[in-house]
Amino acid sequence: MDITQNNQSVVLSNFDKFPDSAQVRLPIVKVLFGISSATVWRMVKAGKLRSYKLTEGTTTFNVGELRLLLPHKNINPSVSHERIEV
Repeated sequence: MDITQNNQSVVLSNFDKFPDSAQVRLPIVKVLFGISSATVWRMVKAGKLRSYKLTEGTTTFNVGELRLLLPHKNINPSVSHERIEV
């Protein structure tokens, strides 16, 4: 496991502890929903998911908004989630 995967594991294991105002990056959104980058961007384009541009190359997603879209209240990365409609 490289450092990026390790960081993702830490974020996912602590996702329930994050405040709704926290921001996460694209790799976390992909894992949470079990979808590809292309699907995330299609959701953004369709207005189903909001992204926040911090800098030219940095986009984040709001934890509180992600929680509203997730099929389960408690996130456990070892449990597969139902797919969301795009």
